[in-house]
Amino acid sequence: MTVADTIEAYYAALRAGDPLAPFFLDSPDTVKFGLSERLDGADAVAEALRTQTETTRAWVVESTDRHTGQRGETAWFADSVFMGWTDVERAIRFEFDTRWSGTLVRVDAETEGAGGDETGETDENGHEWRFASMHVSTTEAL
Repeated sequence: MTVADTIEAYYAALRAGDPLAPFFLDSPDTVKFGLSERLDGADAVAEALRTQTETTRAWVVESTDRHTGQRGETAWFADSVFMGWTDVERAIRFEFDTRWSGTLVRVDAETEGAGGDETGETDENGHEWRFASMHVSTTEAL
């Protein structure tokens, strides 16, 4: 699976309400910035994403300007994404034009988890990509 495939699989999982934590590197150094939070470490990222999945519905994630790069076992991306969701606890719909960027690292599927990413695919050497960092910000003034 390519870096671009991994990013699209993450967007698809977000839309479907599927678990998102498996896309992130299992490391205390993993970091995720959202629209209103900073999460440090894989455990904090996993907990926040679990809560997000439980309390939101009707996700729209539309990528319009994705760029990726790769050098060896490290990759990066930037994207412009329209996204929207409904907060089911407050019955509020949110929609934003956002900017996404992040760093991915290639990991061995055998040692990093169940083998294969969320689609069950690895590259020809049994590796898959995980987000080591992700940053999502809005283009609008909050």
